[in-house]
Parts: sequence; C-alpha cells; structure tokens
Amino acid sequence: MAFENLSGKLQDVFNKLRGKGKLTEKDVKSALREVKLALLEADVNFKIVKDFISAVTERAIGGDVLDGLNPAQQVIKIVNDELVSLMGSTQSMLTFSSSSPTVYMMVGLQGAGKTTTAGKLAGRLRKQGKHPLLAACDVYRPAAIKQLQVVGKTYNIPVFEQGQTNPVDIAKQAVKYASGNGNDVVIIDTAGRLHINEELMDELANIKAEVKPQEILLVIDAMTGQDAVNVAESFNEKLGLDGIIITKLDGDTRGGAALSVRAVTGKPIKYVGMGEKLEDLEPFYPDRMASRILGMGDVLSLIEKAQQVYDENKAKELEQKMRSSEFNFEDFMSQLQQVKKMGPMKDIIKMLPGAGKLNLDELNIEDNATAKVEAIIQSMTVEERRNPDILNGSRKKRIAKGSGRSIQEVNQLLKQFNDMKRMMKSLTDMTKGRKNRMKFPFFPG
Repeated sequence: MAFENLSGKLQDVFNKLRGKGKLTEKDVKSALREVKLALLEADVNFKIVKDFISAVTERAIGGDVLDGLNPAQQVIKIVNDELVSLMGSTQSMLTFSSSSPTVYMMVGLQGAGKTTTAGKLAGRLRKQGKHPLLAACDVYRPAAIKQLQVVGKTYNIPVFEQGQTNPVDIAKQAVKYASGNGNDVVIIDTAGRLHINEELMDELANIKAEVKPQEILLVIDAMTGQDAVNVAESFNEKLGLDGIIITKLDGDTRGGAALSVRAVTGKPIKYVGMGEKLEDLEPFYPDRMASRILGMGDVLSLIEKAQQVYDENKAKELEQKMRSSEFNFEDFMSQLQQVKKMGPMKDIIKMLPGAGKLNLDELNIEDNATAKVEAIIQSMTVEERRNPDILNGSRKKRIAKGSGRSIQEVNQLLKQFNDMKRMMKSLTDMTKGRKNRMKFPFFPG
C-alpha cells in the first residue's frame, strides 16, 4: 500500500512529540530531521523535501506554536497543511470542451499502464453519463490494439482502430468518427517507449497538433520512484501537460512520486490507480491523501467506495429486516459480497481514523477471510440460512465437514452473527426517526 513506510515513520515521530507535552525549539527541529529522513526514504525528490522542511520549520518555531496549549498537535497540523499544499491543495477535475467531442490524449512510457488506465477512465466517464470512444493509436507495441479492444470490451466501451497505419491519421479519423456516432468523449491511447526519445515526442506533438486535445494526461508508474519526476518534466517540457495519473500506487510502499511530481511540474494529479478494478482508479484529493499519510484515515473516500457498490433498494429492504429481527444468513451473505466489492479488507481498515496505530499483520486480517465465511454459509441448507435458530450440534457438524472448517469456526461465526444482529437492531432503533440517513454496508439505517 502506498506511503505505508512513510506513514509508519511519521506516526512514530509524532508519537514522540505527543509524549513530551511541552516542546522546545530543539524538540521540533529534531522531529523534523526525522521527518526529512522519512520523506527521502519514501523517494521524495531532495529539493522538494528541503523546501517542505523549511516551510514547516518556519511555521512551527515561529509564532505561538511552542507556547500553545497543545504544541504537538499544532506541529502535526502544520505538517498536514504543508503536505496538502505540496500535493496541490484542492482536487483537480477533468475539464470538458465546449464543443463535442472532448478529446483526452494519454501519454507516457511503455509499461506505465496507459492502455488499462484509458479504459478505466472511459468507464468512469460512462458512469457520469458520457459516451466515450477509445482510439487505438499505439501501432508499434505487439498486440497493443488487441489489448485496448479487450479493455474496451471489459468496460463496454467502443474502440476505434485502423490497424498499424499512421497514428496521426488514426487520431484524426477517431475524432471524426466520434462526431458522427454520438461519442462525446475520445480517449486516445498513444504509443510509449522504454525511454523518452525524439521520435516518440515528434509523433505525440503531431497528434496534439492534429486533434487539439482538451487535456494531455501523463500516465506514470509509481514504482519508478525518482525517475517518475524526470519523465514528467520531459513530457511537460515537450508537450505541455494538463494533468497526471499515477498508476500502481497500491504496489509502492514509498509513494514519493505522488509527492514529488506535482511540486516539480506544477501540474495536478487528477487520478491515482490503486488496483485492477474500474473503481480502483480514484480521483486524487490532496487533503485525503495527506490524511492517509499521517494515519488519520480517509472516511470520505471509504463512504464513496461504499456508495459506489451498495444497492440502495437492498439497503432499504435490509433496514426493514433489521427492525423486525428477520435478518438471516442469506442477508449476511449479500452484505459480505457488497463489502468484497470495496477491495481488500486491510485497505478498507486503513481508511478508518486511528488505523495507523494498528498492526494489521498482528490482527491477522486475511483477504480470504470472507471466503471462509461464505464456505460455511454455503454449506447450510436454505432452511438453515433463513432460520439460524434451528442449528443444533449435528447440523453444525455437517456444515463444518461440508465447508472444510472446524466446528469451532462454525460456532464462532454463529456468535458473531448473533452479536451483529443484536447490535444492528439497537442501532436501527436508535436512528428510527432520523431523516436522510446514509446507507452503509453492515450499517443500514
């Protein structure tokens, strides 16, 4: 998970500050030296780190921080504020052309995830009511066109291709096709190279000149670390970027690229790729990312994830069942499947406030934990799922054998189910008269 190492080290630094109560200038400078080392180890650009520490130091030892009631919290707030500023302060959204179609040009090195990201972006825009078209302009990489077609099929997005002909002509014809076929967005998947060269840049510049894209979006791989900064600078200098999409942020425990690229290029990060699924291409919010880095959680993103996967009608139906104590294992299974769509359990828990203080490895939260529960429930008969009260010793023994789990695990699940059922009943009773309640997996009503 991105920033895992940095987050852990920063929290250690802040815990030391909190333990001191009253702070001296020496305490703050010592803590910020540790913050500096943590940022450098996270692969943040050296100049960016130097400027960042300078800005935090100036605010932290100037003014009334050291004489305040809770100086440690004020220092943490300053670090948070400067992190948000470093990453762009506010969310930067895609812009749309006043005349249809809006053209987005995806650029980047080979292997950055351009083609997959183009498909995910198209899928997101379709969810917003747009009618996107993907244009296959990578005519050099073997099977690149086929890959885009597979991606397009996955997200139900049409793909325009003309084989291995001139990429500039393909881009031009794609825009023309979109205009005549009701596609209000064209996403151009361009060729990449293993490294930046003049031939590549000339081709991209020619496509830009021909189709005049609304935005040129650079796709960079978070795993490339400091190289991501050099790549971003080069593409920006040659083409003039409008935004950046960072992929594979879930696979880089350092995450320094996200902190460096925005500051070095001045161009906003618009999306980050946090996994393989469509919903794993997330809008980039500097304040939420800073909150994650500092171990404060990201409840807003968690709620949005839940709202994307959760069925409103099912939530209302479930609320009624909770109130009348009719909640059963079939409902429980439905809830599990909704939660699974939100991603790995560890990633969900990391978005909760205070999760940074937990050792998730010690908690032994397995990504296949829901599969074990499902196996037990699926080994029940329909009658047993709908009426768990009939589960006696012999039935439990049969269920354990059928699911490949122990009787103890079956009993544990039954206890958790009954505890949750009681808790949900009390929660729904408490909120019975409240209007505009937010529906949330495991917490309807």
